[in-house]
Parts: sequence; C-alpha cells; structure tokens
Amino acid sequence: MGLFKDRRHRRTGGLSGTHASHEAQAAVGGADRDDEQLRLDVEEVIARELGAATGLDQVHGVRPVTRARVIEWISDYGYSYFIDSDGDVGGLWHSRLFYFLIFGSRSEILQVRGQWNREISIERIEEVLDLCNEWNTDRIWPKAYFRVRDNGMIQVYAEMSVDLEHGATDEQLDRLLSCGLSTAAMLFDSLDAHYPDPAKAAP
Repeated sequence: MGLFKDRRHRRTGGLSGTHASHEAQAAVGGADRDDEQLRLDVEEVIARELGAATGLDQVHGVRPVTRARVIEWISDYGYSYFIDSDGDVGGLWHSRLFYFLIFGSRSEILQVRGQWNREISIERIEEVLDLCNEWNTDRIWPKAYFRVRDNGMIQVYAEMSVDLEHGATDEQLDRLLSCGLSTAAMLFDSLDAHYPDPAKAAP
C-alpha cells in the first residue's frame, strides 16, 4: 500500500533524477527530524491509510473499545453475562466459559478467551500438546493452549487477541467478538470429537 512513502513525494508527485538523490542523501546523512518526530509521522501515515483514529473517525463510527461496548454487544444478542470481582466480563456459551478482556497500557487490546468445559488427564499431555500445535499451525484464530491445574488435570483454552489502539466501528467489534466465540467453539468441538464424553453414550 505504500504506507511509508515520503509525504513530500505524495504532495509533489515525486522527486526525480539528481534532485531525488540529493534529497535522499540529506535525509540519511543529517535528518532534521529526531526519532520521535519520525515515529509520529509514520503513525500519522498509517492512521490516514487505514482510516484509523483521526478527526473523521466519529463520522465513520470509529470509537474506543470499552467494557461498556462489549456489554452492549452481549445484551443486544440477548446473551447472559456476569462481571467478576476483577471487573472482567464473562459468560457461558454452550457450557463453555468465556471472558471478554480489555487490557494494555492504553486499554487497546481486546481479547476473547474461552475455556473448554472438560478436563484431560495429565497422562495425555503429549497428545494435547500435539493437538494444540496442529491447530495453531493450520489456523490463525484462536490460539490454542493448555494449563496444568493444581489437581493435575489439563485445561484447554482458546484465545483471540486484537490490537484496537485506534478503535473500531460497531460492525468491526461485532465481527471480532463473533469471530472470537465461533472459532473457539470450533476448537472445543474438535476436542469433543477427539475425546468423546462417555457419559453421553448409552451404556
């Protein structure tokens, strides 16, 4: 997309020949902008190219992602939710526990984290490791991983994290949250298929 093209080049239609060479040498040899200014310039170009946080964002509905917006999304779909003692939003989908977390130094990271509703024996740890690695190799979302609980059993998790430093529209937030839930459900369904619940089968 040419995110890092010099803005002077865009305004003037480009530099050519010897003049362009002198400009390049001047920029490399003795830049009149320090690193901080260069960083700000690059961020400005990226924001403009991606339609990120600018004064026009309100027109296009781009807003910071907050816990209140996540709760509004959950309520709009008629889902039930809870807020735990740490202030995190969670709920149960198909008996699986999910959390919708917002964190980061500027509350810019949105994470949908799901927990499989069953546990696996520690003796199967190599199997579970292979399953998680295979899933993560073949798919972008969600990240699959596991933890060994204090009781010695394995708990499998699904996690999708997105950097939303520049905010998101309602449509974008809807897609991200729906994606976090649906892709985690796919992982957990595959675990159900790999490890069928014996109690569900007739004796």
